[in-house]
Amino acid sequence: MKALAHIYSAVILAVTLVWGTVANAADPENSNDSPVATRFAAEIGMLVPVYHRIQFSEGNTYFNYVKEGGQDNAFLFFRLSAEAIIGERHTVIALYQPLQLKSSVVLNDDLNVDNVLFSEGTPVDLKYGFDFYRLSYMYNVISPGSKTELSLGASLQLRNAVITFTSADGSLRTTNRDMGPVPLLKVRFRHHFNTNTWIGAEMDGIWAPIKYINGSNSDVEGAIIDLNVSVGHRLARSLDGFINVRYLAGGAEGTSSDTTGAGDGYTRNWLQFLIFSLGFSWSPSDL
Repeated sequence: MKALAHIYSAVILAVTLVWGTVANAADPENSNDSPVATRFAAEIGMLVPVYHRIQFSEGNTYFNYVKEGGQDNAFLFFRLSAEAIIGERHTVIALYQPLQLKSSVVLNDDLNVDNVLFSEGTPVDLKYGFDFYRLSYMYNVISPGSKTELSLGASLQLRNAVITFTSADGSLRTTNRDMGPVPLLKVRFRHHFNTNTWIGAEMDGIWAPIKYINGSNSDVEGAIIDLNVSVGHRLARSLDGFINVRYLAGGAEGTSSDTTGAGDGYTRNWLQFLIFSLGFSWSPSDL
């Protein structure tokens, strides 16, 4: 029920955010008589875990995914987004970011997950799924018509986590699932050197004791930062190509009162990923 309440709150906040943005942009006193422009973007590349450790339940193993869990290589990465640029100052962005890291290892040491013991030498299949959906609003503080954009705003992210440890023979398994909203602060910078070439940076992030953000009684502290730098070039009238380097980091630590795992609700999960991608953005309004 708590998870459903969190989702309901997220939906209400998202609808309020978008409605307020559109209403404000449609106000004649705030409008620049510019049409609503759209932009669709896709990225594909590779994700490289730099640091990733996790623990479920007090006194259990603080597991190193990179050194012991098969995350010492690269994984497929992609993301999809759609933007609505209202007037020349308001932007609403919808983002889908899947994150599915799967690996198989033979354990070098005993592994305790939610008080389930996977003994040394056991072949184990691991899945770290942490998809998220994000809705953002930004306001461009630079005068319209400038070659430079500096937009400030906020995002609402909905996480959808499924983290599983399974012995290869299927005799042992533990799964943790979690879903909930995360509010973020957002900033975007972009500068056009000419009509065809641009450089940009974008960041979403927050650090906070989660119980003060989502209204939960859980004593959990969390953080996230999603930071990227990109260089783009106009390939055709309505199509841009860009290369992108992204730093995705964050995690949470504490005891939750709303858990689906078999343990005591304590979680310690911190990660740092580097992502290298190639992207394309299509702007139908430029046709």
